[in-house]
Amino acid sequence: MSLTVDQLSQILKEKLTSSFGKNIEDATTKELFQSICLTMKDSIHANWQMTQQTYDENESKQVYYFSMEFLLGRLVESNLLNMGMLDLYHDTLKSLGFNPEEVFREEHDAGLGNGGLGRLAACFLDSLASLQLPGHGMGIRYKYGLFQQKVVNGYQVELPDNWLKDEYMWETKRDDKAIEVRFGGTVESKVENGHLQFSHHDYERVLAVPYDVPIVGYDNNTVNTLRLWSAESTTNSFHFHSSRGHDYYHYLDYKRSIEKISEFLYPDDSYYEGKILRLKQQYFLVSAGLQSILQRYKKRNKPLSQLSDHVVIQINDTHPSLVVPELMRLLIDEEKLGWDEAWTITEKTVAYTNHTTLSEALEKWPEEMIKTLFPRLYLIIHEINERFCKMLWYDYPELRDKIAEMAIISYEQVHMSHLAMVGSFSINGVAKLHTSILQNRVMKPFYTVFPERFNNKTNGITHRRWLLNANPELANVITEAIGKEWIHSPEKLTDLISFASDSSFQEAIAKVKHDNKLKLAALIKEQYQITIDDQSIVDVQIKRLHGYKRQLLNLFHIIHLYNRCLEDPNLDLTPRTFIFGAKAAPSYSFAKQVIKLINAVAEKINKHPQISSKIKVLFLENYSVTLAERIIPAADLSEQISTASKEASGTGNMKLMMNGALTIGTQDGANVEIAELVGKENIFTFGLTSDEVFNYQRSGDYRARDYYNNDRRLRNVMDLLVNQHFSGDDVEFKDIFYSLLYNNDEYFVLRDFDEYIKIQNDVQQTYQNQTDWVNKSIINIARSGKFSSDRTIQEYANDIWNIKPTKIGNLIIN
Repeated sequence: MSLTVDQLSQILKEKLTSSFGKNIEDATTKELFQSICLTMKDSIHANWQMTQQTYDENESKQVYYFSMEFLLGRLVESNLLNMGMLDLYHDTLKSLGFNPEEVFREEHDAGLGNGGLGRLAACFLDSLASLQLPGHGMGIRYKYGLFQQKVVNGYQVELPDNWLKDEYMWETKRDDKAIEVRFGGTVESKVENGHLQFSHHDYERVLAVPYDVPIVGYDNNTVNTLRLWSAESTTNSFHFHSSRGHDYYHYLDYKRSIEKISEFLYPDDSYYEGKILRLKQQYFLVSAGLQSILQRYKKRNKPLSQLSDHVVIQINDTHPSLVVPELMRLLIDEEKLGWDEAWTITEKTVAYTNHTTLSEALEKWPEEMIKTLFPRLYLIIHEINERFCKMLWYDYPELRDKIAEMAIISYEQVHMSHLAMVGSFSINGVAKLHTSILQNRVMKPFYTVFPERFNNKTNGITHRRWLLNANPELANVITEAIGKEWIHSPEKLTDLISFASDSSFQEAIAKVKHDNKLKLAALIKEQYQITIDDQSIVDVQIKRLHGYKRQLLNLFHIIHLYNRCLEDPNLDLTPRTFIFGAKAAPSYSFAKQVIKLINAVAEKINKHPQISSKIKVLFLENYSVTLAERIIPAADLSEQISTASKEASGTGNMKLMMNGALTIGTQDGANVEIAELVGKENIFTFGLTSDEVFNYQRSGDYRARDYYNNDRRLRNVMDLLVNQHFSGDDVEFKDIFYSLLYNNDEYFVLRDFDEYIKIQNDVQQTYQNQTDWVNKSIINIARSGKFSSDRTIQEYANDIWNIKPTKIGNLIIN
């Protein structure tokens, strides 16, 4: 049934009384927020139970998405949106005298992810539920997120992201579903009844306790599950001896060591103990997740030989690659299947998504570490490797000289991506260019062996969060023009193309953008005491800080403009607000230096009495999903300037495009597909192509110093890094300077500088003609439906998972 404002007001008042013993006049915003969640959960949980029951009754094939990250953001607004109740709750809160935004702000972003990988996983879960597809997430319930980023004197400082300090309103602890995960110990083998049997002894026991989070579908009854595993200790795993009074303290040390497994997202792996902890995390997720899936499957009384008809395990990047040997272990050791039968089941059940061409991101672990932590798994990996290499030797004689390169275990390293590829029935890239690079370069020998396994699934984003929820004013303008059908079928956004030149529609789009700029300007003024020009070009680069993403190139352009203004105070320059948002990994010193340089340049420019009226530079600390939802609707220009061939896809480019920003970018990742859709006249493209990058890398012909010596503008920019202009000494930024000149500019920043400056000039000229700019903006919005994660997930469902929509019964709302 539908509720009125008065009815919902009464429900919330009663919930406040029953939960907190307060009336509405005395309630805090936190208590009201928690009461809202409790009220919502009454209906969500009823549909959640009905969804699981329907899947069981229909014997629906289900996909389980294993990922180390799920960057959910705040769920209260997206859940209300999907339930069709967001406007009702807004109106009700206002009628009660509360600001809805202040109430919803009481929810902390869940500290379950870092960047694009985790946000993609969250978008995928949303699309699975919204398309009524039976699909769930498997992740880790980190006690602390990556870190809380503070900027102190321009430097990044990492503080604990204690996102669980308040109760996480959406999770439900399932103590009865706890799983035992084992580390270390020894393995013995013996022959019983003609079969080789293995037994595991003296291992460390860890209890994996699941916390389930409901994933609410849009405008339907489906509620899927994100299962997050928490590592907990048990006294059953620790031997007390009453004669030793200090055993209590040993137990506390033991308890602490266990809980560390799920304590931090991405422990620092620059030292041995950090590597051990990170590897433990990966196995902890894999083993707990697989055991729970098999337990649920066996309740159906179906033979294990049919597992792949009912279950799909999707590995999101290389982190969960231990799925392959762990599934083999469970089938062989626990279910007593033979090797060949277990391997057939594993190969038909597991699918792998690759997200990178960077060698450092294709994980490798020391063989001895795997052997020590997972002695039984090591034996299985070794056997998989032996059989794979033998197959290559006999069936692919043309690849014999590449066996060492393709082996799962080689040079005392275990190659996780090789393990995933050998043990999966599907291997997909995440953009057309990325998949082509995998097939023809990075993984070419594997493509030779397994051509039928390789496929492309270009990434997508959920338009419900990134347009409907993040930019409701723009969504309303779109709906007024073309109706509501685009909300269920985002490809219908193409109907906007006929409005691209309509002056009244252009005015409406321009007004929304300006209103969003005003909101962002107010936020910046409140938090940073900096006033930005709401008529300026809002130029944003918001993503993880890494050398290949080239925040440095963006910054060099800013310094170049600064130099031009110093040379010519009357320079005709369209005002520009440059916004950066990024976290650098705590051990990534180069990236942290770039953050310091951004802030040093910002301080110099923002305090200059003349230049600050033309240029503002801001580094917004602690970049998150919630902050992105404030920045993206206000953005005019989307910086997607990674070194060609290095960015697998990108999803920030899609979010910004969907909100009307124009892209300035290299021919990398999904930028290529954006350009194909919008036309070269509606995107600003520059720089090396991926083939040119590969040619430079192969030939060794690139000479960064030549660009420095031959381009006065570039030399003037770089010299400011080492002449105390942006710092009190000349060594503050020397590592950046030397990495470009003496380490030969790994990511071709200097090579692309000239083309980047030219295309930025084109940006300014285009922006000065607002009719032309808004026309291009509308075309970008119109073509963005292609990048909905609904399209991506439907392709996964059809081409890889073979799962079908399952209709759930009538929606239950109390």
